[in-house]
Amino acid sequence: MQGLRRCMPLSETGVRLELTPSTSSPLAIDVSETAESRIDRLISENPVVIFSRSACCMCHVMKRLLSTIGVHPTVIELDDEDISALPSSIAPAVFIGGSRIGGLESLVALHLSGHLVTKLVEVGALNLRETVL
Repeated sequence: MQGLRRCMPLSETGVRLELTPSTSSPLAIDVSETAESRIDRLISENPVVIFSRSACCMCHVMKRLLSTIGVHPTVIELDDEDISALPSSIAPAVFIGGSRIGGLESLVALHLSGHLVTKLVEVGALNLRETVL
């Protein structure tokens, strides 16, 4: 993921190689920032955030649903070492406009009620002029 700090394996010389965070990326990590404050910041800075696990079929369906509508959410894969301190119960979860919607069932219920697209337009995650529903 661009902007995130990644520790590479030890090189042949035994020196640990690190990629430094990109300060221009909205996903940049301040190493002094706690996991909780980092998550709060990402939720507040991005219109749609999904906390996911790569092997979770519900997470996959949430990403596909939003993608089909024309939304490209910020996806936080909790398998990553960087966020492994968070409780596993947080995934799957979707946040829209800084508010927790819930998991797959809540997202589908919002979609079936006809309120999902409206909410996505309100937070600027979806432009109906560019979307064919």
